Amino acid sequence: MGAVLTDDQIKEAFNLFDTDGSGAIDSEEMSLALKGLGFGEYSKNEVDRMVREIDLDGNGLVEYHEFAQMVKSRMAQKDSPEELLKSFHLFDKNKGHITLQDLKEVAKSLGENPGDDVLKEMMNVADKDKDGVVSFAEFQSMMLSMAGRQ
Repeated sequence: MGAVLTDDQIKEAFNLFDTDGSGAIDSEEMSLALKGLGFGEYSKNEVDRMVREIDLDGNGLVEYHEFAQMVKSRMAQKDSPEELLKSFHLFDKNKGHITLQDLKEVAKSLGENPGDDVLKEMMNVADKDKDGVVSFAEFQSMMLSMAGRQ
């Protein structure tokens, strides 16, 4: 679940992957950018297709405005109800709610150890009805508010 990137962060990422400083990125640079921004790995054919789809001027390269539009679109897709439900199920083990123990297990599986105080605070913030667990509705509300969409 990606956090919302600011325009400055998108521009910074674009400049980072525009390795030759041309003001445009090719499909190889686009592949690195997608991976670096957390959108996963794509085959060369998939990246070439994406470039063709977003290349508004047809020059085979992606300029910043085309890149920014694509990133914002992909971020919105990551916050779709289906993606939020998939993310929720990573935590809840299909029980219908997330517990403090679920958070601990996910943090441990990611090689993180934030400590009980941090995890309890996360639960406290997300658990709006204070029943000790985070429902899908609470999870969705929290994720959308973090993305500035609520």
